This record gives sequence, C-alpha cells and structure tokens, in this order.
Amino acid sequence: MDIRQLTPDLAVSSQIQPEDLAGLAAEGYRVLINNRPDEEVGTDIDSDAMRAAAEAAGLSYYFNPFTPGQITPEMVALQAEALAQDGRKFAYCRSGNRSTVLWALTQAGQQPTDDLVDAAARVGYDISGIRPLIESLAR
Repeated sequence: MDIRQLTPDLAVSSQIQPEDLAGLAAEGYRVLINNRPDEEVGTDIDSDAMRAAAEAAGLSYYFNPFTPGQITPEMVALQAEALAQDGRKFAYCRSGNRSTVLWALTQAGQQPTDDLVDAAARVGYDISGIRPLIESLAR
C-alpha cells in the first residue's frame, strides 16, 4: 500500500485490497472511504467486496465514487460526512488523487486554498488545477 498521511486523521492511498483492511484497523483507522467507481475495478475489489471486508475488520465504510470530471455537491457532502466521523480515516481511489481532491473540497472556506494545495503537494498530489473550484466553494 502507498499510504500518504494527508492530515493527522486522514491518510489517502491508491487502490487497496480486502486483505489490507485488518492491518489498517490494527493501525488505528476506523473509517474507510472508497472513492473508486465500481466500473473501474473487478468484483474482487468492488464496493460490495470492500464493504464486506471493511465491516469484517470493524471499519465504518463509505462508498463515494468519483468519476474524473464529475464532481457534485452531493459527493463533497458525503465525503465531509465521512471525514466528520470519529477516529482516523483512510480514503482511496486509483491513485489517491481523487480522494485528495474531495478532501480539499470539503475544506474549502475552512482553510486557505494555498494551505490545501500545499498539503496535497507535500504528499505527492498536484491539485492546483482545482484551485478555482476550491475558491468558488469557499465563497
């Protein structure tokens, strides 16, 4: 797993496997957020498989699929709901970038845009292209 600690309570990653979840729970993660659409994966790692594995590991599970270029207010709201849960959160998609983008959008208006873009860059994600969207949501 390519775990990148975005904030003290949130790590993001590229695609994980069901067998990874017991280890994540043992590391103190309590919430799993799947931002990868089922259309991108096989049934061995689709939302049903990951939900079952998350529940077996004692993790709360959120499925919030993000197809590139198709961000909706509902997606941002669901990500915010998941991120508001108690405990450490772990979000993943194909590369971790979409999970990072959704995190930044949930923080619009709560943190300066530069801080959000910089935090993403520190863990290897360039989200500068969504700067106008973050600023629009912050207003």
